[in-house]
Amino acid sequence: MKHLAALLLALPTLAFAQCGPDAACAIDGGSYHMTGAETGPDPKPALVFFHGHNASGQMIFRGGIQSEFADAGYVVIAPNGQQIPGRETRFWPGRDGSARDDVGFVLDVVEDAKTKARIDPNRIYVAGFSAGGSMAWLMACKQADAFAAYVSIAGALREPNDTTDCPNAPVRFLQIHGFADNQVPFEGRAIRDWHQGSLWDSLALARTANQCRTHPDTIEIGDQFRCRDWNASCSNGATKFCEHDGGHGMPRGWTTLAKQWFEGS
Repeated sequence: MKHLAALLLALPTLAFAQCGPDAACAIDGGSYHMTGAETGPDPKPALVFFHGHNASGQMIFRGGIQSEFADAGYVVIAPNGQQIPGRETRFWPGRDGSARDDVGFVLDVVEDAKTKARIDPNRIYVAGFSAGGSMAWLMACKQADAFAAYVSIAGALREPNDTTDCPNAPVRFLQIHGFADNQVPFEGRAIRDWHQGSLWDSLALARTANQCRTHPDTIEIGDQFRCRDWNASCSNGATKFCEHDGGHGMPRGWTTLAKQWFEGS
């Protein structure tokens, strides 16, 4: 009986230790999912990915994120947004005045993940989709130098947010957006007492922080993406905007584009 009691007491600790893609890792203020803790002793690059509205961190471990990042040796960290009342799914407000300090929470998530996996502190990258893309912009706005590079898919910096000194340091920021996106249009849209934010305003903030000229240094027109790149004219950092013909979604090939951006190729 003593052995059984000891085993039962150990089960919660064991479950916590095995947190990962399916079982959430709990910290003060929320939880996250991750994979890559088993990738060996050498420091690994890490991708912090923010899920979209009405989703969760558990839902992102599939498709290109799995094949392009997790299978390639990245530690993938997926924080959970705030709980939607009455639902299992979650959301990212992405603006000032939220019930939870999401920026501080994400920084705590990363620090906790470092205790579970060997992460290279100089190769921690951020990406997100839709509301998660807006969260990527918010992290760049408030904690620009905490991460090596950023990618937003179909999200912009929301309003209201204090954009004084935003981003607060030079950034490497790639925006991927669909020309036919009417869910998060280029101009943003008003929703109750907040606004999704203008993509053009967000890109202008990044160019200002990087001290880039107004017009792009290069323009590339490919089969899938049309990209405008601010790099050579910037005093530090870089900004890139890639448009595709689709609507509100994660276009095929975005993970390859993002990985190239992260790795500087």
